[in-house]
Amino acid sequence: MEQRKLGRSALTVAPLAFGGNVFGWTVDERDCFRLLDAFVAGGFNLIDTADVYSKWVDGNQGGESETLIGKWLKQSGKREQVVIATKVGAEMGPQQKGVSKAYITQAVEASLRRLQTDYIDLYQTHYDDESTPVEETLSTYASLIQEGKIRVIGASNMSPERLTLSLHNSEQYGYPRYETLQPEYNLYSRQRYEHDYAPVCTEHELSVIPYYSLASGFLTGKYRTEEDAAKSPRGEKALSYLDERGLRILAALDEVAARYHTQPASIAIAWLAQRPGVAAPIASATSVEQLEELMQAARLKLDKEAVAVLDEASK
Repeated sequence: MEQRKLGRSALTVAPLAFGGNVFGWTVDERDCFRLLDAFVAGGFNLIDTADVYSKWVDGNQGGESETLIGKWLKQSGKREQVVIATKVGAEMGPQQKGVSKAYITQAVEASLRRLQTDYIDLYQTHYDDESTPVEETLSTYASLIQEGKIRVIGASNMSPERLTLSLHNSEQYGYPRYETLQPEYNLYSRQRYEHDYAPVCTEHELSVIPYYSLASGFLTGKYRTEEDAAKSPRGEKALSYLDERGLRILAALDEVAARYHTQPASIAIAWLAQRPGVAAPIASATSVEQLEELMQAARLKLDKEAVAVLDEASK
């Protein structure tokens, strides 16, 4: 399986990340274990989660996804075969959010406990807190790296200006630098990443790990009418993409998928995986059958004609 470096770090990943937001939400413990076993057996290694997953579910408090992954790591013995990426900064409770030294120091210990591991491979700023100086956040990460609790850092929901400022501070003062960016990026949502973030990532050699790779399932092709919203918990969100441009993209995906004898989801992921700087699109599955479709995408190499059809439809 092809391996791609994360930024300038020593970490390498196969070109698909499993999105752990479904664990503790639409995927229970048994299916979580089955999915992660199949993912690793398929040659993949990057598992992305966050401390806050899946707090939005009634009765949950956050940490459910990390807890399930931790149980799987303990039971499977596959810790050394995977790259575990989690995040800090989202609101877990009253006075429990942000990227201050005090909060990161507390949150990382909770994540390590839930994940049942001594170290986190990729620790990411989930939501930036602009009231905290970037130096405070970066120096805290530096201490955690020195202690062996985290290996590499990344950023997610952060303005281009704060990302650039952080990278300049890392260079100037010797702090660890963000090696990855996790933005919203897919065939439908291109403008913000390509205009605001891609130049920063290119200049500083950051690897991109896009979330919403399938636009909340819209790019699978199963949401084509308003009636389709009832098909899953993500249906309402998927319908926000159902406009003239969205339908044009689906038609292009259908055309290319037919040529490659595969599914639209695989084509959407393959297109994203071939974008400059992208290391591993994040996608979730709730069944091994869905996961097989996604893993096909990592083995697909779209030719110039196929990429042109998708580029034109989604421009």
